[in-house]
Amino acid sequence: MPFYQKGDVRIRYEETGSGFPLLVTPGGGLNSRVSNWPTAVFNAPEAFKNDFRCITMDQRNANGGESTGPIPTGDPWDAFADDQLGLMDHLGIREFFYMGYCIGGCFAGKLLQRAPGRVVAAVFCQTVGHRPDDPDVMYRNSLENWARELLPQRSDL
Repeated sequence: MPFYQKGDVRIRYEETGSGFPLLVTPGGGLNSRVSNWPTAVFNAPEAFKNDFRCITMDQRNANGGESTGPIPTGDPWDAFADDQLGLMDHLGIREFFYMGYCIGGCFAGKLLQRAPGRVVAAVFCQTVGHRPDDPDVMYRNSLENWARELLPQRSDL
């Protein structure tokens, strides 16, 4: 699998197909990684490879993934956008479609905010969001699932 590296961030990615670039993010919350595609509702890179140049990646520090990097405390959403836009720069891609599942909907929003001239279209699939009746649900879920597995492996976090 190829990697893109910028400073202390290392991103594992895959490409398949040809045509207009489509960056696709699998579901899995902070454990969003390439290996999630086979068990997704449908495998987007496989389904779209005859029509698009599909690019997908392990998100920074996803358990079971191969991407790594520090997690900034100020605004981690910008760090994920840096990873995604940095990968597209690395691949020489200026404009692209974006499709994100689960946490990918949040990534789509940040990409549209940060790079509106680059993201030609965005699709939010089965996205997560804010629940006014339980505003800390995502935070608790991250602590109970993602952080519980990752933190014992990474003393720097």
